[in-house]
Amino acid sequence: MARDPENPARHRDTSGLPVVAILGRPNVGKSSLFNRLVGRRIAIVDDTPGVTRDRKEAETQIAGRNLLLVDTAGLEEAAPETLFGRMRASSEAALEQADVAVFVVDAKSGITASDRAFANWLRRARRPVILVANKAEGRGGAQAAMEAYELGLGDPIAVSAEHNEGIAGLMEAIGEHLPEEVPEPEEGEAKLLRLAILGRPNAGKSTLLNTLLGEERMITGPEPGLTRDAIAAVFQDEVGPIRIVDTAGMRKRARITHRLEEMSVASSISALREAEVVILVLDANLGLEEQDIRIARLAEREGRAVVIALNKWDSVEDRAAARNRVADTLETSLNQLRGIEVVTISAATGAGVDKLMPAVRRTHERWNRRIGTGALNRWFAQMLERHQLPLVDGKRLKLRYATMPKARPPTIVIFGTRAEQLPLDYQRYLFNGFREEFDMPGVPIRLQLRGTENPYAEETD
Repeated sequence: MARDPENPARHRDTSGLPVVAILGRPNVGKSSLFNRLVGRRIAIVDDTPGVTRDRKEAETQIAGRNLLLVDTAGLEEAAPETLFGRMRASSEAALEQADVAVFVVDAKSGITASDRAFANWLRRARRPVILVANKAEGRGGAQAAMEAYELGLGDPIAVSAEHNEGIAGLMEAIGEHLPEEVPEPEEGEAKLLRLAILGRPNAGKSTLLNTLLGEERMITGPEPGLTRDAIAAVFQDEVGPIRIVDTAGMRKRARITHRLEEMSVASSISALREAEVVILVLDANLGLEEQDIRIARLAEREGRAVVIALNKWDSVEDRAAARNRVADTLETSLNQLRGIEVVTISAATGAGVDKLMPAVRRTHERWNRRIGTGALNRWFAQMLERHQLPLVDGKRLKLRYATMPKARPPTIVIFGTRAEQLPLDYQRYLFNGFREEFDMPGVPIRLQLRGTENPYAEETD
């Protein structure tokens, strides 16, 4: 594990796995090969060149060895300050961390000047390089792959990632080039916290991830929509390991016109569903807008806890007014996540970011908390005493007792005669009372109503 010199308490957790990086110029099929080697569709694949902009990692097993496979952006000659220059710098960083490089060329289009330039660069890197000629399907594929010999990187392996041809031979070659296996470290008691960063385009999500990791893991810049895929990384705070996923910006559905953006949004939603806590990143200069509310409601419907990171706080002139606008919108539009924690930060400078993970940990603890049946029913009895149950069709409802069968999110089941007819306003009364009594702000709560003449019989069932 590589320690962060700026913060000794935080370090990247690479799990001691060997790292295999897939490199090559744009549109040679790196992401298709990545998906094929991992065994499932993780990276977004499209015919558009340059779809992959950030490094994407996944743990997988090849040749009986567990390893970390890294998909990278296409290698292109470009000035460092440009987008393509930043993409190339990200790929170079991936190579520095890799134990093995898989260099992919396109057998159909043949060897290009860029392939030759990058082959020379790889030779200087002093890493084992496996040369792969992709798109070599069919009778003429193997013959076309032979052209890659001129790169001087050894025997090319002819594969077709799309048609699953030659993949077994590639896996065997990767296994032969991996470093010697070292004993795995003993697992600690701390469980992995799954975290996703969501928000609209250009809110600062990728900059926040870079700041949390202490490295330029994600490509950032003034251009909106730089992140196209959900990119995961693992790091550790003072409590334990965290798997954090940066996602593509989510715009209103009506504004999404391109298939690639549709896939990006689908990848973001998938990351949300796999997370436990969502960090919703807002531009503090814009406040909490309609699309942000939609994202928060989606997280609530999926049962995920939410923390708001009010980013670019250093550029806000009237901070009191900005806070009040966000608080008012939360009160009127996100009542189902009442009490959500809001942390003001500047991801670019790092100001306030040290307060974000403690807020995430507090919210995660509430989301995981189970309330004992005794304490729950004492609270339930008090709530019934304060406000009498309503009449429905001229008959008063009878609620008998409550249980909490599960957390993640907290779920309350109430039994009683015709309990399923309990009006919504009384349900909100119970929701709010539960939040206040057991300190559950910012987490979704589920209320299930079980109506029966004999609730104890239903419980036995």
